[in-house]
Amino acid sequence: MVQRQFPKPAEIFELMQFKKPQLGRAGRLEAALTIEDLRLIAKRRTPRAAFDYTDGAAEGELSLARARQAFKDIEFHPNVLRDVANVDTSTTVFGGPSALPFGIAPTGFTRLMQTEGETAGASAAGAAGIPFTLSTLGTTSIETVKEANPTGRNWFQLYVMNKREISYALTERAAKAGFDTLFFTVDTPVAGARLRDKRNGFSIPPQLGVKTIANAIPRPWWWYDFLTTPKLEFASLSATGGTVGELLDAAMDPTISYEDLRVIREMWPHKLAVKGVQTVEDARRLADFGVDGIVLSNHGGRQLDRAPIPFHLLPSVVREVGNDVEVSIDTGIMNGADIVAAIALGAKFTFIGRAYLYGLMAGGRAGVDRTIQILTDQIIRTMKLLGAHSLEELTPAHVTQLTRLVPRPR
Repeated sequence: MVQRQFPKPAEIFELMQFKKPQLGRAGRLEAALTIEDLRLIAKRRTPRAAFDYTDGAAEGELSLARARQAFKDIEFHPNVLRDVANVDTSTTVFGGPSALPFGIAPTGFTRLMQTEGETAGASAAGAAGIPFTLSTLGTTSIETVKEANPTGRNWFQLYVMNKREISYALTERAAKAGFDTLFFTVDTPVAGARLRDKRNGFSIPPQLGVKTIANAIPRPWWWYDFLTTPKLEFASLSATGGTVGELLDAAMDPTISYEDLRVIREMWPHKLAVKGVQTVEDARRLADFGVDGIVLSNHGGRQLDRAPIPFHLLPSVVREVGNDVEVSIDTGIMNGADIVAAIALGAKFTFIGRAYLYGLMAGGRAGVDRTIQILTDQIIRTMKLLGAHSLEELTPAHVTQLTRLVPRPR
């Protein structure tokens, strides 16, 4: 029979350790253990219209849901009895180093999510030793991003505008500012139907209806930041009024072609990758064209709904062009294990978009740091459990893509 006794008051502190509570931003970020945790914090702290712009996708949002599910539908195959006391997460991509196998993807309207915007992303990326990518629709200038990340790697994502001189001028500015890689984006001839934005009246400047105001009342800090910081400024657009779809449709040109790619290739003096590739055939043609890399992406599910799942497409594209160009991937990444799986199946690099923005909305620069730390811890832990000392040791033998969506015979 168990003998019981009440502890002496002086012994309580020997039997239990009391943790000093952390309040405010530091406390909520420390409590976030996953990207989904950061997402929930971001949702609580950000007005619905701004949050849904980040969180949502096109039409029925099937492409986004399928992309995330694809990463869940994998099985890992670990190698045991390996000394994995230390692992190397570094890689070389587009001619330069990265401390981790992921970088920050280009995102538009970023300062509307949280006022620090691209400055937080660029400075956090520089501190972590990973690349930061500025969007054509970014809300911080090329030159300011360079100031925020003066010694790190900055990349630029380029849309082909209906006024070509705008795209040409941006290309020249990015080169002059020392950006070392350009992402020529091909999946946005017109704007996708982002229904959450339409239902929320999301626009620049924000449309204030009864629901908008009611939703904003519990989030005064967001409005204080929005109203007391510099006006939103886009890298390429002089006019900033209208919905997201209206802005995109007014700026983009559906006549974009290989001739535009050829012009930019001649203008750009550094590495050039094409972003938004969704078929093996296009990957082959672009490799033959002579680009340095391709990014398998369906724009985070924000353009064509029911588009191919980049992670499913990855093995076929790597087999077809992996020896000729560097193949990267985005869309649906929410865990460091997703990144490890992509590298194992042949991706040279990966990009995080929403995961970065969830951290930004949850806590500004500190939130982006937390995003990077969460993913880093997950990558290292997954590699150790797989028995891989370095990214080079990750192979397709480590991963099986389980079948959920199977094409019917034609």
